[in-house]
Amino acid sequence: MADNRPLPPGYSVPVHRSLTAPILLAGAPRLATIVNGTLAAALGIGLQLWGVGLVFWIVGQGICVFAARRDPQFADVLIRHIRTRGYYAC
Repeated sequence: MADNRPLPPGYSVPVHRSLTAPILLAGAPRLATIVNGTLAAALGIGLQLWGVGLVFWIVGQGICVFAARRDPQFADVLIRHIRTRGYYAC
């Protein structure tokens, strides 16, 4: 496979960034944002603790955005870590 023959026309296809970029919502992974908003709404509306729900949402969203800047797929990695943790105990 080390030959230097030119590629036939139409062999290479451009890959758009939108196909490989993670889906973020408000700077955090979509799943994390939805879970965070749902829990904050449950606190704010369900338990009528508006202040606690708002603080929970702001802090939770900030943590998710911080983690997403370091690793955009942190939510998927965290779910996989929780699911397979017992198999690899030392």
